[in-house]
Amino acid sequence: MVLEATIIVIDNSEYMRNGDYLTSRYQAQLDTVELIFRRKTQANPESMVGLLTMAGESTRVVSNLTTDYGELLSGVHEAKIDGQANLINGIEVACLALKNRQNKNQRQRVVVFVGSPITADDSALDALARKLKNASVAVDFINFGEEQLNTAKLERFVSIANVNSSSHLVTVPPGPYLLYDQVERSPILRDQDSSAAENASESSQNGPGGASSGGAADDFGLDDPNMDPELALAIRLSLEEERARQQQASSGAEKASGKEKLATVDEKDDKSGKDEKDDDKMDESK
Repeated sequence: MVLEATIIVIDNSEYMRNGDYLTSRYQAQLDTVELIFRRKTQANPESMVGLLTMAGESTRVVSNLTTDYGELLSGVHEAKIDGQANLINGIEVACLALKNRQNKNQRQRVVVFVGSPITADDSALDALARKLKNASVAVDFINFGEEQLNTAKLERFVSIANVNSSSHLVTVPPGPYLLYDQVERSPILRDQDSSAAENASESSQNGPGGASSGGAADDFGLDDPNMDPELALAIRLSLEEERARQQQASSGAEKASGKEKLATVDEKDDKSGKDEKDDDKMDESK
């Protein structure tokens, strides 16, 4: 299953007081944050989620990467609705938090709630999108509240930052459905479920060892461009050493089996010769 470090960036600007989403834009975000946290950590117990706010005087990390929802919830209660959202700064701080993650095996992802107008110019957004792509950081946008103003900008951002369809844009207009319900049905979480299902299916088809006809390297996704090259090399060397050890063990077992068979044949021949000698002695005695 996917091992990820995810930073959720919430919009805590003054626009979040609007009540066009139940019970408000801000509360709709918090309900969705809990859903994302639960699904990420349930998919892989080593996956971690952090949270930061991007409005007010400055972008603020309210919870570092954690597997404890209580820690995340404590940070949420400290956040306040204030000022205007700074999308670029929020994503940059999220990337910095991901870069400092302890487990470098975790893939990097930023989930951004955008519920207020984007004020950054297109050139700055394009430059940030290219930076995310080069750093192998996937980005998901939950576009709600001001979708008519923001959709075109966010579509362009995702198209630039995307690598192998790892980034997503989910636009949720006001309506009878809850925000978290729409996000749950979106590619942000549905693709994760599909990936987990595919991994489970491959594991069951390949047997207990999990080896496939494509080779052990494919099982570990060593051809994934998002994987750290040094990590990929270390895994590949480890796999080759294990394969050599298994082949040596198999060869040794075959040799041992051959010796046992030869010893059995020699034993039978010796017994047969002994029986013949005994018969000859009986004939002479008669």
